[in-house]
Amino acid sequence: MAAEGGAARTILLTGATGFVGSAVRPALQAAGWHVRGLTRNAARAAQQAPGLDWFEGDVADRDSMASALEGAHAALYLVHGIREGAGYQEREVAAAASFAAAAAEAGVQRIVYLGGVAPTGPGSEHLQSRIEVGETLRAGSVPTIELRASMIVGHGSLSWLIVRDLAARLPVMILPRWLRSRTEPVAVDDVVVALVRALDLPIEANAWFDVPGPEILSGKEFLDRTAVLMGLGAPLSIDVPFLSPRLSSLWIRLVTRADWSVAREIVIGLTEDLLARDDDFWARIDHPQRVSFDEAARRALAAERGSRAGSGFWALVERARGVGSG
Repeated sequence: MAAEGGAARTILLTGATGFVGSAVRPALQAAGWHVRGLTRNAARAAQQAPGLDWFEGDVADRDSMASALEGAHAALYLVHGIREGAGYQEREVAAAASFAAAAAEAGVQRIVYLGGVAPTGPGSEHLQSRIEVGETLRAGSVPTIELRASMIVGHGSLSWLIVRDLAARLPVMILPRWLRSRTEPVAVDDVVVALVRALDLPIEANAWFDVPGPEILSGKEFLDRTAVLMGLGAPLSIDVPFLSPRLSSLWIRLVTRADWSVAREIVIGLTEDLLARDDDFWARIDHPQRVSFDEAARRALAAERGSRAGSGFWALVERARGVGSG
């Protein structure tokens, strides 16, 4: 996908101020893309990243998307509405359909979407929504690649925040059955590589690929390993198989900085294995060496230093346990 006359290609980056969007921006620029960032508050975004071309709008608004997509060669679709209250699944799917139509009208040549690994059962509303959004985008006329990741490890990730806070704050941990479920956590650095390379991956038709990390881990394993990396040692675990996802999410809300709606969706999503179909995508983009969970966790912990809140009960608990003192 090349621009005429050797000019920089333009990409619309939706979710540009979010966790993954912020991580992928410099990689896109390094790859020669002219990046347009889509945000709901362009003035605030411009203060945080003044070197970017900011557009204010919403993916569900066809008029604002027509302006933001004009002349764009590609789009990265990184938005989701887990925080937006009841009925967000229907709104997300409708927004994806509207965006796909606007992209087609603007002559966009490629959409890349970051979704979630398909659950083996019904899964959470959040996971169902991620899958349906991908199907909706791929049903449009713009060639689309959907990448499916499980937990993304990096500073700013909501699921990583829960893992980090539980590991840092609880020397003794109740172990509900869902923490035995397995997944393949992937480093945000690898996700960034996958997104950038997917923009130029030759495809004959719309396609989806899993982007797993290099290890299969249970929830208990990545909690234990995170605690060890913090110098705390693995927490003592007490099996409580009857603890429901709803009660677990309330417990997580108490201990971590995640709000209840987010915690609930993440916990329900972990009640069954979330495993990739295969890891073929990494071979397709010639990226065989992925970051290990331990290294990804080290990078996330290093990135947060100096940014944690220094007050409140749990901050005192962390200081008493020596978190961040090394």
